[in-house]
Amino acid sequence: MELVELNPLRDALVGLPGVNGLSTEQRKRLTIAVELVANPSIIFMDEPTSGLDARAAAIVMRTVRNTVDTGRTVVCTIHQPSIDIFEAFDELFLMKRGGEEIYAGPLGHHSCDLIKYFEGIDRVSKIKEGYNPATWMLEVTTISQEQILGVDFSDVYKRSELYQRNKALIKELSQPAQGSCDLHFPRKYSRSPFTQCMACLWKQNQSYWRNPPYNTVRFVFTTIIALLLGTVFWDLGRKVETSLDLLNAMGSMYCAVLFIGVMNCTSVQPVVAVERTVFYRERAAGMYSAFPYAFGQVIIELPYALLQSILYAVIVYAMIGFEWTAVKFFWYLFFCYFTLLYFTFYGMMAVGITPNYNIAAIVSSGFYIIWNLFSGFIIPRPRVPIWWRWYCWICPVAWTLYGLVVSQFGDITREMDDGRSVKVFVEDYFDFKHSCSTSTRDEDCTGDGTENMFCMRNCIW
Repeated sequence: MELVELNPLRDALVGLPGVNGLSTEQRKRLTIAVELVANPSIIFMDEPTSGLDARAAAIVMRTVRNTVDTGRTVVCTIHQPSIDIFEAFDELFLMKRGGEEIYAGPLGHHSCDLIKYFEGIDRVSKIKEGYNPATWMLEVTTISQEQILGVDFSDVYKRSELYQRNKALIKELSQPAQGSCDLHFPRKYSRSPFTQCMACLWKQNQSYWRNPPYNTVRFVFTTIIALLLGTVFWDLGRKVETSLDLLNAMGSMYCAVLFIGVMNCTSVQPVVAVERTVFYRERAAGMYSAFPYAFGQVIIELPYALLQSILYAVIVYAMIGFEWTAVKFFWYLFFCYFTLLYFTFYGMMAVGITPNYNIAAIVSSGFYIIWNLFSGFIIPRPRVPIWWRWYCWICPVAWTLYGLVVSQFGDITREMDDGRSVKVFVEDYFDFKHSCSTSTRDEDCTGDGTENMFCMRNCIW
């Protein structure tokens, strides 16, 4: 951070290019810093000053010069450099169109070695006082100048003493040291999978903590929806005298599933879409594989979704007036928590398997409609045509509604106005059973002790 002069921006968000966060020049320095973390012996930079003004380009090249001064080698292509930037380089490798070498050697102080070499060629014009050596070099070596002068700069270089010295140096450096062996890397990534997972989890934690617009909006929206549903369905949890009362209470659960779940799914997609570009670059650089990144992205959602579920469950459970027992509240919180999780993970998956965020939003909205239709509330499962009933068993929203309804009303034996108990109505109308038994009604558990024992054994099984 100190080397690339980023200490003042230590806690800043990178943001989106051209929208918020770091400027273009700061992003370039950050890119250099990320590569320096691995402590490489050589760094390749492709036009680090492109798209920058003179001041920003000078700051970036000062960072490059600081990197070189630490003992690292930097191979850098540059476009139309100023005098100060050009003279910051130690050596120059110049090629003309077609890839043929024209010059490969030191620049010297104030580019004296470069100027001496080209001015030593017959009929090449001398550089003017105060003129940019980089501009002069490019002007005198153009193809039109070669035709005017009748000179092939590539042939001139190959006949020069500089070329012979470079060939000798290459030959010398190509000989391996005595006792040395070929480079060998036992694995693709320098760190173990566990270390990669911990690093990605730490990065995702920092990213979420420094992204209050995403998390704050999620918690605020959850609170608003909870208060809205609590006031709309006020004290309906205790009213089970009629089937309409029971359907209204179930409607509160159904609305909660869709509102909060869809909100989580849609809000996480832009976050994942932005970070996917960073993941592609860092995976290509060999920092980590896909699994540790996915691990960090999934695990970091667990505590945030838990806090969101607790916030929602406490408000709604109290305002709607469900039965206050530890077991029933736990099951309500359990199903809310895992519903938020699978909606969030579905949003991540939709972005991961589609080219961009826009297509992911379209695909997700299509599944919202299908899940809504086969959830078991709008059309109860016994009334779904037999050729579509299979989808009710793989629809995640149907399982959420199943669990919420059964945990709250599946064990209530109080009779309603039609003579049936709440438990029987839930089984008959929705096919939601509190236990896995095929015969759990009160009237099925009558008779002698043998039948009662069989019923109990069947219910437990």
